[in-house]
Amino acid sequence: MKVPKRLQPLVDDGLIDEVLSRLMSGKEADIFIVRCGADVRCAKVYKDAAKRSFKKAAQYQEGRKVRSGRRARAMEKRSSYGRQQQEEIWQNAEVDALSRIASAGVRVPEVYGCIDGVLLMELVTDDAGDVAPRLDDVTMSAEQALEDHAVMMHYVRLMLCAGLVHGDLSEFNVLVDAYGPVIIDLPQAVDAAANNNAEAMLARDVNNMTRYYAEFAPTLLSTRYAEEMWALYEEGELKPETELTGLFEGPADGADVDAVMEEIKAVMQEERERQERLQDAEQEA
Repeated sequence: MKVPKRLQPLVDDGLIDEVLSRLMSGKEADIFIVRCGADVRCAKVYKDAAKRSFKKAAQYQEGRKVRSGRRARAMEKRSSYGRQQQEEIWQNAEVDALSRIASAGVRVPEVYGCIDGVLLMELVTDDAGDVAPRLDDVTMSAEQALEDHAVMMHYVRLMLCAGLVHGDLSEFNVLVDAYGPVIIDLPQAVDAAANNNAEAMLARDVNNMTRYYAEFAPTLLSTRYAEEMWALYEEGELKPETELTGLFEGPADGADVDAVMEEIKAVMQEERERQERLQDAEQEA
């Protein structure tokens, strides 16, 4: 295929040998399958802020540290330099988050570098070498759903122990290969200690995962992993080896359930709109 403009500098520098195909177009980036030497990888091309449809971005950026005073002032004034710096922080946040949670034991794609707003990383594949399906395209037995849900709760716990909340975790941001779930898309990951929205985002992440797996194992609907994890985290007692029960004795109305459900609906609506855009693009092609 024709090399997209944003990928041409990487082709010129020999980092990418060939652009094979467009994999998908998301709310914050376009994903391409590329060949780098003998390896097939994916290139995530971040969209400019003006074209990015990620909602309530300011909530996710709360608590992110800006070490340079000049940077911080420029970002506050929304100057061209400040907007550029904001974009770099948004992009680097995903690289940092992927590195941190991979070190914590969470399965994520391996990162090969981020150059000029393009993230080169591992292409997660199935046994046949094809692109691994997203979780929303996977059906499973009740037994498998219980097993994979436990894995996801373990990953959420490991992320929280590393000080991060995914912030946009759902069946649309999880791939499934022969070894199980792989978490993707983390530019919006938030600092659990510094972001006032972290608790609500954790609840939404957990509820999204539980809702999906409960389609195959309805007993999961009675679990309260988010409240259990957050309570342990606040008390300083959440560890990677902590055994979670899914039980919680605090008040059931402690979380704003309506707000969480509205967030879930918003995520699903965005995904439906994305799928419609993909279908329109395919028809035009």
